[in-house]
Amino acid sequence: MAVQRGTSLRIGGAGRIFSFDTQETDVTASQAARPHLFLVEDLDPDASGRGAAQPREANDEALLDAYSRAVVSAAELVSPAVVKIDVTKRAAGAAASKPRGEPREPRGSGSGFVFTPDGLILTNSHVAGGASRIDVTLSDGQSFDAQLIGDDPHTDLAVIKISGPKLATAGLGNSRGVRVGQLVIAIGNPYGFECTVTAGVVSALGRSLRAQSGRLIDDVIQTDAALNPGNSGGPLVNSSGEVVGVNTAIIMPAQGICFATAIDTAKVVVGQLLRHGRVRRGHIGVAGQNAPLARRIVRHFGLPVESGVRVMSVEAGSPAREAGVEEGDVIVAWDDNPVPSIDALHRLLTEQYVGASAQVTLLRRTQKLVRTIRPTELQPR
Repeated sequence: MAVQRGTSLRIGGAGRIFSFDTQETDVTASQAARPHLFLVEDLDPDASGRGAAQPREANDEALLDAYSRAVVSAAELVSPAVVKIDVTKRAAGAAASKPRGEPREPRGSGSGFVFTPDGLILTNSHVAGGASRIDVTLSDGQSFDAQLIGDDPHTDLAVIKISGPKLATAGLGNSRGVRVGQLVIAIGNPYGFECTVTAGVVSALGRSLRAQSGRLIDDVIQTDAALNPGNSGGPLVNSSGEVVGVNTAIIMPAQGICFATAIDTAKVVVGQLLRHGRVRRGHIGVAGQNAPLARRIVRHFGLPVESGVRVMSVEAGSPAREAGVEEGDVIVAWDDNPVPSIDALHRLLTEQYVGASAQVTLLRRTQKLVRTIRPTELQPR
C-alpha cells in the first residue's frame, strides 16, 4: 500500500499509531512494524472498542522528573555541607621504624558533614579516631585544620571541629519516621571523588552491626544507595534533604548492601561527645560468654530467658568482684531487665548506671542469687 508523508497508520488490534517521514512509500503489514518507524502514542481501547489516546511516555517522563527533582533538590541542599576528611594516623611502633629518620604514618580519607554553623562536623570514628592530623576540605575547595572533639568506636561516630566563616550546614532529621522503600540519597567522597551523589531506597530497618570494638551498633539503617571506601562518615539524607543516617559500612563482596548509623543514635552520642569528649558507659569487670540454660532450670526459677551470660573471669578490684560475683556464675537479669546475651548486657550498661546501684540476678549451681553492684565508668582503650 502507498503511504504519504506525515500519514499515521494503525497497526494491530491494540491500535498502535505510527508516523512516516517519507514522500510516498509502498509498505506491507510486516514492514510497517519494523523498528525504523517512530512510535507516536499507544491507544487503549475503551469499552466501545474505540481507541482513547493515552500518552504513556509522557506519564513515565513525569514520574522520572519527580524522582530526579527530589534527588537534585536534596543534593543541592546538603552538598555544600559535605566535607572531605584526610587524616594522618600514628602507626603502632612507628618510632621504632624510622627509614631516613622519618616514622611511617598511615594516611586515610573519608567524608563528614557540618551540622552547626560554628564548624562542628560529624563523621565516623574509624575515619577520625586516633588521628595525629586531620585536614578538612569543603565543597568549594577551602581547606582547614580540624581538631578531634571526641569519638566513640562502639557506635563508629566522631565529632571534629573547624573554624571558618559562614559555613553551610546539613539539617538533622529523625530516623524514627524512616520507612522501608523510602528514597534516600548518600553524599560523600568515594575513592577521593568529591561530592559524589548516589541514590537508592531503605532496604531494611533495625539492623545490628558489629563495630570494630566488638560491640553491636543497634538501630542501623540498611540501604542500597551505592557506597564505596571514602563514603564513610558522609550523610544519608531523605528527599527533603534531612540527614537520617551516617554512612558507616559496606560489605565488600555484596552489591547493594550498605549501612548507616541512625541519626537518632548519633544525636545521643554527639551530645555526650560534646559534654564529655566520650560516651560514658558502665563497667562491671567481668569477661563472659553466652550460655544456654537447661529447660528444667528455666522452669524451676521461672526465668524470662532461656540463656544468660556465663562469667568466665572477674577482674580484681572490679565492681563485680566487690559485689561477690564469681567465675561460673550465670547472669540472667539486670535490675528488672532480662539478660539473654552479652550484647543485651552491653545495652543495659548505659551512663545512668555509672556510679549507681543495680540488682544483678545470678545462677550459681542450684541457687538463684541477687547481688547489688555499682558499675564504674568504662575507660577508653
